[in-house]
Amino acid sequence: MKLNWKLFAPLVVAIIVWLIGAPEGLSANSWIYVSIFAGLVVGLILEPMPPAFIGIIAVTVSMLFKVGPAPVVDKATGVAKAITDAQAISWGLSGFSNAIVWLIFAAFMIGIGYENSGLGRRIALFLVAKLGKSSLGLGYAIAITDLVLAPFIPSNAARSGGTIYPIVSSICPMFDSYPDKNPRKIGSYLNWVALATTCVSSSIFLTGAAPNPLALELSAKSGIVAANWGTWFLAFLPVGLILFIITPLLTYVFCKPEVKGSPEIAAWAKDEYKKLGSMTRSEIFMALISVLALVLWIGASTFKVNPTTTALIVIILMIFTKIMTWQDFLANKPAWNVLTWFATLVPMASGLKNVGFLDWLAKSAGGSLVSLDPTMAVLGLLLAFCLLRYFFASGTAYVTAMVGLFATLILQIPGVDPAQVMLIL
Repeated sequence: MKLNWKLFAPLVVAIIVWLIGAPEGLSANSWIYVSIFAGLVVGLILEPMPPAFIGIIAVTVSMLFKVGPAPVVDKATGVAKAITDAQAISWGLSGFSNAIVWLIFAAFMIGIGYENSGLGRRIALFLVAKLGKSSLGLGYAIAITDLVLAPFIPSNAARSGGTIYPIVSSICPMFDSYPDKNPRKIGSYLNWVALATTCVSSSIFLTGAAPNPLALELSAKSGIVAANWGTWFLAFLPVGLILFIITPLLTYVFCKPEVKGSPEIAAWAKDEYKKLGSMTRSEIFMALISVLALVLWIGASTFKVNPTTTALIVIILMIFTKIMTWQDFLANKPAWNVLTWFATLVPMASGLKNVGFLDWLAKSAGGSLVSLDPTMAVLGLLLAFCLLRYFFASGTAYVTAMVGLFATLILQIPGVDPAQVMLIL
Protein backbone atom coordinates (compact mmCIF):
# COMPACT_ATOMS: atom_id res chain seq x y z
CA MET A 1 0.00 0.00 0.00
CA LYS A 2 1.39 3.37 -1.05
CA LEU A 3 1.55 5.88 1.79
CA ASN A 4 0.43 9.46 1.16
CA TRP A 5 3.27 11.68 2.41
CA LYS A 6 0.90 14.65 2.56
CA LEU A 7 -0.99 12.90 5.33
CA PHE A 8 2.06 12.90 7.61
CA ALA A 9 3.60 16.23 6.61
CA PRO A 10 1.54 18.36 9.07
CA LEU A 11 2.51 16.11 11.97
CA VAL A 12 6.18 16.11 10.96
CA VAL A 13 6.25 19.90 10.68
CA ALA A 14 4.50 20.32 14.03
CA ILE A 15 7.04 18.03 15.73
CA ILE A 16 10.01 19.79 14.10
CA VAL A 17 8.75 23.22 15.19
CA TRP A 18 8.19 21.92 18.72
CA LEU A 19 11.69 20.39 18.86
CA ILE A 20 13.28 23.70 17.84
CA GLY A 21 12.18 25.00 21.20
CA ALA A 22 10.49 28.18 22.33
CA PRO A 23 12.40 31.40 21.65
CA GLU A 24 13.05 33.86 24.43
CA GLY A 25 9.82 35.57 25.39
CA LEU A 26 7.51 32.62 24.76
CA SER A 27 6.53 29.90 27.22
CA ALA A 28 6.77 26.18 26.52
CA ASN A 29 2.96 25.93 26.33
CA SER A 30 2.81 28.83 23.90
CA TRP A 31 5.34 27.07 21.68
CA ILE A 32 3.30 23.87 21.75
CA TYR A 33 0.41 25.88 20.37
CA VAL A 34 2.59 27.51 17.71
CA SER A 35 3.77 24.06 16.60
CA ILE A 36 0.15 22.83 16.35
CA PHE A 37 -0.75 25.95 14.34
CA ALA A 38 2.22 25.35 12.02
CA GLY A 39 0.94 21.82 11.42
CA LEU A 40 -2.53 23.25 10.73
CA VAL A 41 -1.15 25.66 8.12
CA VAL A 42 0.77 22.88 6.35
CA GLY A 43 -2.37 20.74 6.39
CA LEU A 44 -4.43 23.54 4.87
CA ILE A 45 -1.82 24.08 2.16
CA LEU A 46 -1.45 20.41 1.21
CA GLU A 47 -5.07 19.40 1.96
CA PRO A 48 -4.48 15.67 2.51
CA MET A 49 -7.96 15.63 4.07
CA PRO A 50 -10.96 17.97 3.93
CA PRO A 51 -9.95 21.34 5.44
CA ALA A 52 -12.83 21.30 7.93
CA PHE A 53 -11.61 17.95 9.29
CA ILE A 54 -8.07 19.32 9.55
CA GLY A 55 -9.48 22.21 11.58
CA ILE A 56 -11.29 19.79 13.91
CA ILE A 57 -8.05 17.86 14.46
CA ALA A 58 -6.08 21.03 15.26
CA VAL A 59 -8.67 22.31 17.74
CA THR A 60 -9.00 18.90 19.40
CA VAL A 61 -5.23 18.49 19.81
CA SER A 62 -5.00 22.01 21.24
CA MET A 63 -7.77 21.25 23.75
CA LEU A 64 -6.06 17.98 24.64
CA PHE A 65 -2.81 19.80 25.49
CA LYS A 66 -4.79 22.65 27.10
CA VAL A 67 -3.21 25.34 24.93
CA GLY A 68 -5.01 28.06 23.02
CA PRO A 69 -7.14 29.90 25.60
CA ALA A 70 -5.77 33.10 27.11
CA PRO A 71 -4.18 32.25 30.49
CA VAL A 72 -5.71 33.71 33.65
CA VAL A 73 -3.13 35.41 35.86
CA ASP A 74 -3.43 35.05 39.64
CA LYS A 75 -3.67 38.61 41.01
CA ALA A 76 -1.97 37.68 44.25
CA THR A 77 1.07 35.91 42.82
CA GLY A 78 1.17 37.30 39.28
CA VAL A 79 1.57 33.75 37.97
CA ALA A 80 -0.61 32.38 35.18
CA LYS A 81 -2.98 29.64 36.31
CA ALA A 82 -3.08 26.29 34.54
CA ILE A 83 -5.72 26.05 31.81
CA THR A 84 -8.63 23.86 32.93
CA ASP A 85 -10.61 21.38 30.82
CA ALA A 86 -13.61 23.71 30.94
CA GLN A 87 -11.56 26.66 29.67
CA ALA A 88 -10.02 24.58 26.90
CA ILE A 89 -13.32 23.27 25.55
CA SER A 90 -15.00 26.67 25.91
CA TRP A 91 -12.25 28.18 23.76
CA GLY A 92 -12.23 25.29 21.28
CA LEU A 93 -15.97 25.50 20.62
CA SER A 94 -16.20 29.31 20.73
CA GLY A 95 -16.24 29.47 16.94
CA PHE A 96 -19.71 27.90 16.91
CA SER A 97 -21.06 30.96 18.74
CA ASN A 98 -19.23 33.45 16.54
CA ALA A 99 -21.50 35.89 14.68
CA ILE A 100 -19.28 36.08 11.59
CA VAL A 101 -19.22 32.29 11.25
CA TRP A 102 -23.01 32.21 11.31
CA LEU A 103 -23.20 35.09 8.82
CA ILE A 104 -21.16 33.07 6.34
CA PHE A 105 -23.22 29.94 7.02
CA ALA A 106 -26.47 31.86 6.54
CA ALA A 107 -25.25 33.44 3.31
CA PHE A 108 -24.55 29.97 1.90
CA MET A 109 -28.12 29.05 2.78
CA ILE A 110 -29.43 32.18 1.03
CA GLY A 111 -27.74 30.96 -2.15
CA ILE A 112 -30.11 27.98 -2.14
CA GLY A 113 -33.00 30.44 -2.43
CA TYR A 114 -31.72 31.74 -5.76
CA GLU A 115 -31.27 28.20 -7.02
CA ASN A 116 -34.66 26.90 -5.84
CA SER A 117 -36.65 29.93 -6.95
CA GLY A 118 -34.94 30.16 -10.33
CA LEU A 119 -34.40 33.90 -9.85
CA GLY A 120 -30.69 33.66 -10.61
CA ARG A 121 -31.32 31.96 -13.98
CA ARG A 122 -34.06 34.47 -14.84
CA ILE A 123 -31.69 37.39 -14.18
CA ALA A 124 -28.95 35.78 -16.29
CA LEU A 125 -31.24 35.04 -19.25
CA PHE A 126 -32.76 38.53 -19.15
CA LEU A 127 -29.35 40.18 -19.31
CA VAL A 128 -28.08 37.86 -22.05
CA ALA A 129 -31.22 38.55 -24.11
CA LYS A 130 -30.74 42.31 -23.75
CA LEU A 131 -26.94 42.54 -24.12
CA GLY A 132 -26.00 39.34 -25.95
CA LYS A 133 -26.22 40.56 -29.54
CA SER A 134 -22.47 41.22 -29.49
CA SER A 135 -19.75 39.16 -27.82
CA LEU A 136 -18.66 42.16 -25.76
CA GLY A 137 -22.23 42.76 -24.62
CA LEU A 138 -22.50 39.10 -23.72
CA GLY A 139 -19.41 39.47 -21.55
CA TYR A 140 -21.05 42.35 -19.69
CA ALA A 141 -24.23 40.30 -19.26
CA ILE A 142 -22.20 37.58 -17.54
CA ALA A 143 -20.40 40.16 -15.40
CA ILE A 144 -23.60 41.93 -14.30
CA THR A 145 -25.25 38.62 -13.42
CA ASP A 146 -22.37 37.72 -11.13
CA LEU A 147 -22.42 41.20 -9.58
CA VAL A 148 -26.15 40.96 -8.81
CA LEU A 149 -25.77 37.54 -7.16
CA ALA A 150 -22.52 38.27 -5.29
CA PRO A 151 -23.98 39.94 -2.15
CA PHE A 152 -26.15 36.89 -1.45
CA ILE A 153 -23.97 33.95 -2.51
CA PRO A 154 -20.58 34.08 -0.71
CA SER A 155 -19.02 31.44 -2.93
CA ASN A 156 -17.73 32.24 -6.40
CA ALA A 157 -17.78 28.50 -7.08
CA ALA A 158 -21.49 28.36 -6.25
CA ARG A 159 -22.30 31.46 -8.32
CA SER A 160 -20.25 30.32 -11.29
CA GLY A 161 -21.21 26.65 -11.11
CA GLY A 162 -24.86 27.16 -10.23
CA THR A 163 -25.83 30.04 -12.53
CA ILE A 164 -23.08 31.38 -14.79
CA TYR A 165 -21.55 28.17 -16.12
CA PRO A 166 -24.85 26.51 -17.15
CA ILE A 167 -25.61 29.57 -19.30
CA VAL A 168 -22.09 29.74 -20.79
CA SER A 169 -22.02 25.99 -21.46
CA SER A 170 -25.27 26.32 -23.41
CA ILE A 171 -23.93 29.18 -25.53
CA CYS A 172 -20.54 27.76 -26.62
CA PRO A 173 -21.91 24.73 -28.55
CA MET A 174 -23.95 27.11 -30.74
CA PHE A 175 -20.64 28.11 -32.34
CA ASP A 176 -18.97 24.70 -32.12
CA SER A 177 -16.63 26.11 -29.47
CA TYR A 178 -15.25 23.61 -26.93
CA PRO A 179 -12.10 23.46 -24.76
CA ASP A 180 -10.43 21.09 -27.25
CA LYS A 181 -12.08 22.44 -30.41
CA ASN A 182 -12.31 26.07 -31.55
CA PRO A 183 -11.92 27.52 -28.03
CA ARG A 184 -11.07 30.98 -29.37
CA LYS A 185 -14.33 31.27 -31.27
CA ILE A 186 -16.13 32.39 -28.12
CA GLY A 187 -15.64 29.84 -25.33
CA SER A 188 -12.28 31.14 -24.05
CA TYR A 189 -13.55 34.69 -23.91
CA LEU A 190 -16.74 33.86 -22.03
CA ASN A 191 -14.98 31.67 -19.49
CA TRP A 192 -12.25 34.26 -18.89
CA VAL A 193 -14.87 36.96 -18.34
CA ALA A 194 -16.68 34.71 -15.86
CA LEU A 195 -13.41 33.94 -14.04
CA ALA A 196 -12.16 37.52 -13.86
CA THR A 197 -15.42 39.25 -12.98
CA THR A 198 -16.23 36.86 -10.14
CA CYS A 199 -12.93 37.91 -8.53
CA VAL A 200 -14.01 41.56 -8.75
CA SER A 201 -17.56 41.01 -7.47
CA SER A 202 -16.23 38.83 -4.64
CA SER A 203 -14.16 41.82 -3.49
CA ILE A 204 -16.85 44.49 -3.80
CA PHE A 205 -19.18 42.94 -1.22
CA LEU A 206 -18.31 41.72 2.26
CA THR A 207 -20.55 38.70 1.67
CA GLY A 208 -19.22 38.19 -1.87
CA ALA A 209 -16.72 35.58 -0.71
CA ALA A 210 -16.50 33.58 2.51
CA PRO A 211 -12.92 34.68 3.40
CA ASN A 212 -13.95 38.37 3.47
CA PRO A 213 -15.90 38.40 6.76
CA LEU A 214 -13.46 35.88 8.21
CA ALA A 215 -10.59 38.28 7.47
CA LEU A 216 -12.42 41.11 9.26
CA GLU A 217 -13.10 38.89 12.27
CA LEU A 218 -9.48 37.77 12.59
CA SER A 219 -8.29 41.33 12.05
CA ALA A 220 -10.55 42.55 14.87
CA LYS A 221 -9.24 39.84 17.19
CA SER A 222 -5.72 41.10 16.43
CA GLY A 223 -6.61 44.68 17.32
CA ILE A 224 -7.75 46.24 14.02
CA VAL A 225 -11.47 46.86 13.55
CA ALA A 226 -11.49 47.55 9.81
CA ALA A 227 -15.07 47.71 8.49
CA ASN A 228 -18.65 46.49 8.47
CA TRP A 229 -20.81 45.53 5.48
CA GLY A 230 -21.54 49.10 4.44
CA THR A 231 -18.08 50.58 4.96
CA TRP A 232 -16.48 47.63 3.14
CA PHE A 233 -18.75 48.25 0.15
CA LEU A 234 -18.11 52.01 0.09
CA ALA A 235 -14.36 51.59 0.58
CA PHE A 236 -13.96 49.25 -2.39
CA LEU A 237 -16.64 50.79 -4.62
CA PRO A 238 -14.44 53.40 -6.42
CA VAL A 239 -11.82 50.83 -7.41
CA GLY A 240 -14.34 48.03 -7.76
CA LEU A 241 -16.53 50.00 -10.16
CA ILE A 242 -13.56 50.76 -12.42
CA LEU A 243 -12.40 47.14 -12.36
CA PHE A 244 -15.91 45.89 -13.05
CA ILE A 245 -16.32 48.18 -16.07
CA ILE A 246 -12.94 47.47 -17.67
CA THR A 247 -12.64 43.71 -16.98
CA PRO A 248 -14.93 42.45 -19.81
CA LEU A 249 -13.38 45.03 -22.15
CA LEU A 250 -9.79 44.06 -21.33
CA THR A 251 -10.70 40.39 -21.68
CA TYR A 252 -12.20 41.19 -25.07
CA VAL A 253 -8.92 42.87 -26.11
CA PHE A 254 -6.49 40.24 -24.83
CA CYS A 255 -8.65 37.16 -25.41
CA LYS A 256 -10.47 38.40 -28.50
CA PRO A 257 -13.24 36.04 -29.64
CA GLU A 258 -13.43 35.15 -33.31
CA VAL A 259 -17.20 35.61 -33.16
CA LYS A 260 -17.86 39.35 -32.81
CA GLY A 261 -21.62 39.45 -33.28
CA SER A 262 -23.96 36.89 -31.77
CA PRO A 263 -27.64 37.58 -32.53
CA GLU A 264 -28.25 33.82 -32.20
CA ILE A 265 -27.30 33.99 -28.53
CA ALA A 266 -29.68 36.85 -27.78
CA ALA A 267 -32.44 35.02 -29.64
CA TRP A 268 -31.77 31.81 -27.69
CA ALA A 269 -31.78 33.65 -24.37
CA LYS A 270 -34.99 35.45 -25.30
CA ASP A 271 -36.62 32.14 -26.17
CA GLU A 272 -35.44 30.53 -22.92
CA TYR A 273 -36.63 33.56 -20.97
CA LYS A 274 -40.09 33.30 -22.55
CA LYS A 275 -40.27 29.66 -21.50
CA LEU A 276 -39.94 30.78 -17.88
CA GLY A 277 -43.20 32.69 -18.16
CA SER A 278 -44.19 35.31 -15.60
CA MET A 279 -42.28 35.62 -12.37
CA THR A 280 -43.34 32.90 -9.97
CA ARG A 281 -44.43 33.46 -6.41
CA SER A 282 -41.06 32.15 -5.18
CA GLU A 283 -39.11 34.49 -7.47
CA ILE A 284 -41.09 37.52 -6.31
CA PHE A 285 -40.60 36.63 -2.66
CA MET A 286 -36.89 35.97 -3.25
CA ALA A 287 -36.45 39.36 -4.93
CA LEU A 288 -38.24 41.17 -2.09
CA ILE A 289 -36.29 39.29 0.56
CA SER A 290 -33.02 40.13 -1.22
CA VAL A 291 -33.87 43.84 -1.26
CA LEU A 292 -34.71 43.67 2.45
CA ALA A 293 -31.38 41.99 3.17
CA LEU A 294 -29.41 44.60 1.20
CA VAL A 295 -31.16 47.49 2.96
CA LEU A 296 -30.51 46.02 6.41
CA TRP A 297 -26.90 45.09 5.62
CA ILE A 298 -26.03 48.51 4.22
CA GLY A 299 -27.89 50.34 6.99
CA ALA A 300 -26.89 48.02 9.83
CA SER A 301 -25.68 50.88 12.04
CA THR A 302 -28.81 52.94 11.31
CA PHE A 303 -31.33 50.16 11.91
CA LYS A 304 -29.32 48.64 14.79
CA VAL A 305 -29.64 45.17 13.27
CA ASN A 306 -26.57 42.95 13.20
CA PRO A 307 -25.79 41.57 9.70
CA THR A 308 -25.91 38.03 11.07
CA THR A 309 -29.39 38.65 12.48
CA THR A 310 -30.44 39.92 9.05
CA ALA A 311 -29.08 36.79 7.36
CA LEU A 312 -30.94 34.52 9.79
CA ILE A 313 -34.15 36.52 9.24
CA VAL A 314 -33.74 35.90 5.51
CA ILE A 315 -33.47 32.14 6.10
CA ILE A 316 -36.62 32.18 8.23
CA LEU A 317 -38.50 34.14 5.55
CA MET A 318 -37.34 31.76 2.81
CA ILE A 319 -38.66 28.78 4.76
CA PHE A 320 -41.94 30.53 5.62
CA THR A 321 -42.49 31.47 1.97
CA LYS A 322 -41.56 27.93 0.88
CA ILE A 323 -38.61 29.06 -1.23
CA MET A 324 -36.61 26.60 0.81
CA THR A 325 -37.79 23.63 2.86
CA TRP A 326 -36.36 22.44 6.15
CA GLN A 327 -34.98 19.44 4.28
CA ASP A 328 -33.17 21.82 1.90
CA PHE A 329 -31.74 23.49 4.99
CA LEU A 330 -30.49 20.20 6.40
CA ALA A 331 -29.22 18.93 3.04
CA ASN A 332 -27.05 21.96 2.21
CA LYS A 333 -23.69 20.22 2.69
CA PRO A 334 -21.51 23.17 1.59
CA ALA A 335 -23.13 25.39 4.23
CA TRP A 336 -22.67 22.89 7.06
CA ASN A 337 -19.13 22.20 5.88
CA VAL A 338 -18.22 25.89 5.95
CA LEU A 339 -19.83 26.26 9.39
CA THR A 340 -17.65 23.47 10.79
CA TRP A 341 -14.57 24.70 8.96
CA PHE A 342 -14.79 28.34 10.01
CA ALA A 343 -15.92 27.50 13.54
CA THR A 344 -12.61 25.67 14.05
CA LEU A 345 -10.41 28.17 12.21
CA VAL A 346 -11.60 31.20 14.19
CA PRO A 347 -10.46 29.93 17.62
CA MET A 348 -7.25 28.53 16.13
CA ALA A 349 -6.36 31.92 14.63
CA SER A 350 -7.33 33.79 17.81
CA GLY A 351 -5.19 31.39 19.83
CA LEU A 352 -2.03 32.97 18.40
CA LYS A 353 -2.83 36.15 20.30
CA ASN A 354 -4.08 34.32 23.38
CA VAL A 355 -0.78 32.47 23.87
CA GLY A 356 1.26 35.63 23.33
CA PHE A 357 2.75 34.75 19.95
CA LEU A 358 1.45 37.86 18.17
CA ASP A 359 2.71 40.12 20.97
CA TRP A 360 6.10 38.41 20.76
CA LEU A 361 6.12 38.88 17.00
CA ALA A 362 5.26 42.56 17.41
CA LYS A 363 8.19 43.10 19.78
CA SER A 364 10.57 41.13 17.57
CA ALA A 365 9.64 42.79 14.28
CA GLY A 366 8.48 46.14 15.59
CA GLY A 367 11.95 47.69 15.70
CA SER A 368 12.65 46.86 12.08
CA LEU A 369 9.33 48.27 10.86
CA VAL A 370 9.64 51.45 12.92
CA SER A 371 12.98 52.23 11.26
CA LEU A 372 11.49 51.99 7.76
CA ASP A 373 9.66 54.69 5.84
CA PRO A 374 5.93 54.02 6.50
CA THR A 375 5.09 53.94 2.78
CA MET A 376 7.88 51.46 2.04
CA ALA A 377 6.88 49.33 5.03
CA VAL A 378 3.26 49.15 3.83
CA LEU A 379 4.32 48.36 0.25
CA GLY A 380 6.65 45.64 1.54
CA LEU A 381 3.85 44.04 3.56
CA LEU A 382 1.47 44.24 0.59
CA LEU A 383 4.02 42.57 -1.67
CA ALA A 384 4.69 39.81 0.87
CA PHE A 385 0.95 39.32 1.45
CA CYS A 386 0.35 38.87 -2.29
CA LEU A 387 3.33 36.57 -2.89
CA LEU A 388 2.45 34.27 0.01
CA ARG A 389 -0.98 33.72 -1.55
CA TYR A 390 0.61 31.41 -4.13
CA PHE A 391 1.34 28.81 -1.43
CA PHE A 392 -2.36 28.37 -0.61
CA ALA A 393 -4.96 26.74 -2.85
CA SER A 394 -7.71 28.00 -0.54
CA GLY A 395 -8.39 31.66 0.16
CA THR A 396 -9.90 30.71 3.51
CA ALA A 397 -6.76 28.83 4.56
CA TYR A 398 -4.65 31.77 3.47
CA VAL A 399 -6.72 34.24 5.49
CA THR A 400 -6.57 32.02 8.57
CA ALA A 401 -2.81 31.67 8.43
CA MET A 402 -1.84 35.22 7.47
CA VAL A 403 -4.35 37.88 8.52
CA GLY A 404 -3.54 37.80 12.25
CA LEU A 405 0.20 37.92 11.58
CA PHE A 406 -0.03 40.80 9.12
CA ALA A 407 -2.49 42.73 11.31
CA THR A 408 0.06 42.55 14.12
CA LEU A 409 2.82 43.84 11.83
CA ILE A 410 0.62 46.66 10.51
CA LEU A 411 0.10 47.90 14.07
CA GLN A 412 3.88 48.38 14.38
CA ILE A 413 4.12 50.80 11.43
CA PRO A 414 4.03 54.41 12.68
CA GLY A 415 2.02 57.09 10.92
CA VAL A 416 -0.47 54.89 9.08
CA ASP A 417 -4.15 54.11 9.59
CA PRO A 418 -4.18 50.36 10.44
CA ALA A 419 -7.82 49.96 9.35
CA GLN A 420 -7.12 51.44 5.91
CA VAL A 421 -4.04 49.27 5.38
CA MET A 422 -6.01 46.20 6.48
CA LEU A 423 -8.75 46.96 3.96
CA ILE A 424 -6.13 47.27 1.21
CA LEU A 425 -4.86 43.80 2.12
